[in-house]
Amino acid sequence: MKIGANYSQNKTEFSVWAPQHDTLSVILPQKNEIHKMNKAENGYWLLEIEGTKPGTRYQYRLNDKIDRPDPASHFQPEGVFGSSAIVDHSSFSWEDNSWRGIKLEDMVIYELHIGTFTQQGTFAAARRRAQELSRLGINAVEIMPVSQFSGARNWGYDAVFPFAVQNTYGGPDELKKLVDEFHANGIAVVLDVIYNHLGPEGSFLQDFGPYLRSDRDCPWGPAINFDGELNSGVRNFFLENAVYWFQHYHIDGLRLDAIFTIIDESHRHFLNELSETTEKFPANQRKMLLIAENDCVDPKIVDTRKASGHGLDAIWHDNLHHSLHALLTGERNWYYSSFGQIKNLVQALHTEYSNCDQTDTKEKVEIYSKKRFVSKKLVVFSQNHDQIGNRPLGERLITLAGLEAAKLAAGIVILSQYTPLLFMGEEYGEGAPFLFFTDFSNKALGKRVRAGRKKEIKGNGWKDEPSDPQDPATFACSKLNWQQRSKGKGRRILEYYQNMIELRKSFINSDTNKLLRTKFYRSKNGTLLVIQKKTVDSIMVTVANFSKKQSHFAFPCYGGLYTKVLDSADATWLGPGSALPEKTKFGDKHAICPLSMAVFINQKVKNNG
Repeated sequence: MKIGANYSQNKTEFSVWAPQHDTLSVILPQKNEIHKMNKAENGYWLLEIEGTKPGTRYQYRLNDKIDRPDPASHFQPEGVFGSSAIVDHSSFSWEDNSWRGIKLEDMVIYELHIGTFTQQGTFAAARRRAQELSRLGINAVEIMPVSQFSGARNWGYDAVFPFAVQNTYGGPDELKKLVDEFHANGIAVVLDVIYNHLGPEGSFLQDFGPYLRSDRDCPWGPAINFDGELNSGVRNFFLENAVYWFQHYHIDGLRLDAIFTIIDESHRHFLNELSETTEKFPANQRKMLLIAENDCVDPKIVDTRKASGHGLDAIWHDNLHHSLHALLTGERNWYYSSFGQIKNLVQALHTEYSNCDQTDTKEKVEIYSKKRFVSKKLVVFSQNHDQIGNRPLGERLITLAGLEAAKLAAGIVILSQYTPLLFMGEEYGEGAPFLFFTDFSNKALGKRVRAGRKKEIKGNGWKDEPSDPQDPATFACSKLNWQQRSKGKGRRILEYYQNMIELRKSFINSDTNKLLRTKFYRSKNGTLLVIQKKTVDSIMVTVANFSKKQSHFAFPCYGGLYTKVLDSADATWLGPGSALPEKTKFGDKHAICPLSMAVFINQKVKNNG
């Protein structure tokens, strides 16, 4: 069922779900007009009005008493408390008709937040950076939520109008221009969406119907009503939202926030219905992706619906981040208490499962067997918005552990058998923090947010005092400093990332050079890891030293003579200077610099390796 204000040829069809109301009207305040709506089946109200032009403001009047913006508003020009505006999506001239998308396994993803990605904090400013990302080797961006939230500053997870594009970022057409420009530069666009909660300020959905559960909470407030009384309109609302982004904004995929808080005990889970709806969408010969954030890697998420799974395409793999972070920083608070050893990293890289319950390892290994899960369905990272921004001071890995550790972590992620994701700015060693920020107008709410932030930080074992989320300076200092990437240290780090990404693309390609097998070797002292990847015609060996001291080892891989193609310790990459030779073979003994990684390749494989 179509919802919202859908404009076409000088008329607008209004559709809203309000099953518990007796009367509904469309209010056109600019014309001082009131139009009674017609009640249809299943709680929907419908009306077609001639002569309404794009940009016309409107609201709904509920039971002749209260006026509210459209829950499925496509644009809120004056913010969450203002009227909704009619949008003509057909008026935009797309230039991406030849776009066919990027396969998930071939993606190198770049996560960005529109408000802090540039100093201007707009879609237009972000659009001007598309070519630079393409030159880096990025072929997919993941944009943090852009649905309308209260105020001008927010991560986006406090959105209250899921269909409306944030007004302070530039609105609908500017987002379309951004997607069009990314596609023109060979970059797919994944959009972060929130189907588990609504923000705390400016949400009016509950005035229309039972969108939320009064008897069930998620970590951020009342849970969405996917399985309670009168849930059909709620499910349709969010299914329509997914289709809306694909249809009107040419989005290539959705990243689903915290799906473990999407609780649905009905016979058909909402995620199953979402994946089925997405598969049916006509996509001009390209696949629409659904990537889930979950608290553990559960194969059910990506198993097919025929195999009783949800049928999604991939899962964020937090455990790889946790393993790297604990190894390189020495932190053991928060959720890092279960990590800090090489074996945790090997497990995250080698196995196709991730323990939900660290105390019950044997059972989880049996349940999450390799036969039920494939490595192509994981997205990995050494940094992202959550892992940086949920720290009290928002420090990036390079600030916490230094440049050598950051380069090492980047190498493990980018050259993994999974889909790598970078967080904006890491590619040139950005030193600015990424902090948690909000802009709520309600002073009492702002006070609660500050208090809640302090409580959360203290509960996670941090001793630092967090920045004030409501302070504009917290937002301002989180913006990227793009001038750093074009000179000095920043430029050298950028070139390191470029080389790493080029190496990945040349070695691991879903069509021409498929990865056949990955082996792992780790030293007895738990500081050295060797990763061997074999394709049809070559072998790549990554040697990584996680110790702060030089390590000695014997090259453990067969396959003839290997040539070094990259070493993070090289002076070229601002390292101390490599201790490794240009060529090596099985049994050769070497020393490797502290906190460094090197890559060797043999292009002529004549045995099984």
